Amino acid sequence: MTVLDPAAGLAALASPDPAVLERLHARLEDGAAHAGALDIAYTVTGTPVGRLLLAATGQGLVRVAFEGEGHDAVLASLAGSISPRILRSPQRLAGAVRQLEEYFAGARRASELPLDRRLPSGFRLSVLEHLPLVSYGRTESYAQVAAAVGSPKAVRAVGTACATNPLPIVVPCHRVLRSDGTYGGYLGGSDAKAYLLGLEAA
Repeated sequence: MTVLDPAAGLAALASPDPAVLERLHARLEDGAAHAGALDIAYTVTGTPVGRLLLAATGQGLVRVAFEGEGHDAVLASLAGSISPRILRSPQRLAGAVRQLEEYFAGARRASELPLDRRLPSGFRLSVLEHLPLVSYGRTESYAQVAAAVGSPKAVRAVGTACATNPLPIVVPCHRVLRSDGTYGGYLGGSDAKAYLLGLEAA
């Protein structure tokens, strides 16, 4: 005879097996993808510069966010600007996580991820399209970037474009410095910028 323990049953409901939850979530991911009900997939991954939020649409990676930006706020912004159909989907972001891990291990010098560049526009987009041309281990000044995109007097606007880059690290705005060689601002903070430049200089 089986004796049921109501207290044990309630405890199991209150503390479900994490492996079971992951399997259920994976089924939810698959179902949402097959039904065309998933517009933005996201995951959070640990890195040497803190926990990063990665978000992607069907076109590609659309957002990389540092923890200091507030991941919930970033997701709310994406829901308003792109679509509210957002789901945590580690499977969809596995390639992006792997490439970041390779970069931080010193085994990757350039991203090969498809990118969704819909968030920036106009001059800011021009700046961000130039940044991958600043090769690994090298830097340019804000003035050099302004000249390269055809607006040599728009040095301040280059700084704003870098400061609002929706895809930091992947689109390497950390490689842009002031003309005197000092760091300037960085969305992830000066320590993160120093770390990334140090990693690439090693």
